[in-house]
Amino acid sequence: MADDSFSIDVKAIRERARQKMNEGPVTDSYGLETKEVIDVLNDVVATEIVCWTRYAQHAIAATGIDRAQVAAEFSEHAEEERGHAMRAAERISQLGGQPDFNPATLAERSHTTYETFSDDDLKGMLRENLVAERIVIETYQEIIRWLGHRDPTTRRLLEGILAEEEEHADDILDLLGG
Repeated sequence: MADDSFSIDVKAIRERARQKMNEGPVTDSYGLETKEVIDVLNDVVATEIVCWTRYAQHAIAATGIDRAQVAAEFSEHAEEERGHAMRAAERISQLGGQPDFNPATLAERSHTTYETFSDDDLKGMLRENLVAERIVIETYQEIIRWLGHRDPTTRRLLEGILAEEEEHADDILDLLGG
């Protein structure tokens, strides 16, 4: 019968921790190449910034009888998208990278697009934001599967963001009457 008891060499862990203090939270047991995770997270940052600016623009541009309710939802989503970008950027910094906020490359690195509509096309705005949410949901699910158990902190971060993106999609679907 195999011994399933838990055992770690705390003395060796303490020694490694002192020797590699400058590596911050990235330890020898980290299961991925940090540069690759940082690159993926920088695409997440770009995606979230594009979503933030699209929602913000739609909140301001919206007109018509349903404007107040739709604009309020867009404004709420915009703030949450900005928060997602900042959380991903903070994780990049924890991993020893630099968050990439370069406006010149945001759109090309984003998983979603930035679409504008005429002021009275609330349904078009809602549909485009629902499409964007569905894109983000699918791409973040893929990233989470890729991370697996190799980076549980980044995985949990993205799982939290994913849950909010799914909520956004549900909110928009409700507004569309779906």
